[in-house]
Amino acid sequence: MYEKELQEAIKAGLMAKSKILEVYHTSKLDVEIKQDNSPVTIADKTADKMIREHLSKAFPSYAFLTEESEDDLSRLDNPYVWIVDPVDGTKDFIAHSGGFTTNIALAHNHEVVVGVIVIPATDELYYAIKGQGAFYFKDGKSYQIHVNDKLDDLTVLTSVFHFTEKEKELIEKHSDKIKHVEKCGSSIKACWIAHGKAEISYRMSAGTKEWDTAASQVIVEEAGGLFVEPNGQPLEYNRKDVYNRNGYVIVNRKENILL
Repeated sequence: MYEKELQEAIKAGLMAKSKILEVYHTSKLDVEIKQDNSPVTIADKTADKMIREHLSKAFPSYAFLTEESEDDLSRLDNPYVWIVDPVDGTKDFIAHSGGFTTNIALAHNHEVVVGVIVIPATDELYYAIKGQGAFYFKDGKSYQIHVNDKLDDLTVLTSVFHFTEKEKELIEKHSDKIKHVEKCGSSIKACWIAHGKAEISYRMSAGTKEWDTAASQVIVEEAGGLFVEPNGQPLEYNRKDVYNRNGYVIVNRKENILL
């Protein structure tokens, strides 16, 4: 189930990676500011187009929700929707920090069933199909990944550019358990938790959208972790309002939802 969708999403992500890195290594990036005050580059736009064109050919009946395309609300009537962020972490991309990803997910009836995250700068790949586990690929080798089972001496991953006072307060409030704080870009935070390299990441603001979290959610869940709103509910997808207005918490274990 969904094996073809996974393979085509991986192909699309790797195709986009080549173009993204080509732009990344240019001497000067042309940056535009969108209406929501977020930056965008030619890498975002070109990768978005490449991914949509590839997946449209393979699955012509599926709808799209992507960061760099006009939102066609007819997607709300389609049970299958590709949710794409061609360059998640554009500020990291512009800063040449390497902390950016390409996120491709497929939602079926509001639930993510396929997730692919490419980390172009390090040539790493994370992927999952609902009910089939989460996997990591690098240097020609693939293996299944799992969250760790730590309940103390925890590491929390914070955003490089979007760390809020509320998140800082939560970390300080639970300093008896949270002993390490590391900055980490884009969806790499979710990947590291899925891979057992950290235990918590907070996003206690309303700024992210469906394409920021869809691929991450299924990868974390299939690795045995939780990706939930602060009230403990999982995020749903293919909504009319694409903002994750309540924020979210990513953890390795339920006991580590420290609010």
